Amino acid sequence: MSEGRGVVLATVVRIWGSAPCGVGSHLAVRDDGHFVGSVSGGCVEGEVITEALSLMERGGVRLLEYGVEDAKAWEVGLACGGKLSVYLEKMNFVTGGLLRDIDARKPVVRGVCLDNGEARLFPPDKTRNSCIEEIGGKQWFLRAYLPPIRLVIVGAVHIAQSLSLMASESGYDVVIIDPRESFASPERFAGADVRVEWPEDSLGALGLDSRCGLVVLTHDPKIDDPALIKALSCDCFYVAALGSNRTHAARLERLRRIGMGEEALKRINGPAGLPIGSTSPAEIAVSILAQMIECSHR
Repeated sequence: MSEGRGVVLATVVRIWGSAPCGVGSHLAVRDDGHFVGSVSGGCVEGEVITEALSLMERGGVRLLEYGVEDAKAWEVGLACGGKLSVYLEKMNFVTGGLLRDIDARKPVVRGVCLDNGEARLFPPDKTRNSCIEEIGGKQWFLRAYLPPIRLVIVGAVHIAQSLSLMASESGYDVVIIDPRESFASPERFAGADVRVEWPEDSLGALGLDSRCGLVVLTHDPKIDDPALIKALSCDCFYVAALGSNRTHAARLERLRRIGMGEEALKRINGPAGLPIGSTSPAEIAVSILAQMIECSHR
């Protein structure tokens, strides 16, 4: 849109039964047919894109419905047993406030009136989910945009290379922190936010919140311990430390000696990762990411 291109946004506003994508899932279609996102995991995308390009020319809004009982649904490939409603709207409204809040990691709720296509922003406490609600006698679809989950990896070691890639593919924002320049090099972490800094300096500027997870990987108390102390003072939903049971016990004792309480220490997942028998760096990265995902859904 900033380039003057036309864009239609398709959004899943209702589902019944089994559906590949949840309510609030988006598919954005540009006027040249380029698209990003998904509303059905590939089942009806082709049909939705065709409808979006048609809507691009005539304007307005449209509500599409697909279900296995419809001949059209079988034709476009929706055979999973469910039904979904997809709302199409031409993106001709001001999005600056929405995008600024998302970039600033602020929660924001956008609403669109299903009757006439009117769109506006609502207070962030209006909803934490995506739902249809009656407001002023009209049906509004409210879609909450929460900050993306951020994974802070302290220690640019071999495991961090695999973990960074996997977390990025899972949609997480990844930050790598390590004061050792030879470890924290852009070549080893292409595309990641790499910070050659001590954790106590970097984490204060970064800001940790309830949408952040942190894992320490160096085994060096000078690097790991300050990061853990900072994370435990914040509302991070996941805090983990790599190491054996013996290493972790020694770590906990060090933290007790500087005054860390038992309740805070219980928040540390140590040794980091689910106990799935991981041995290689990539396998250990899988176990850490799986544990973090599990914690994010508690």
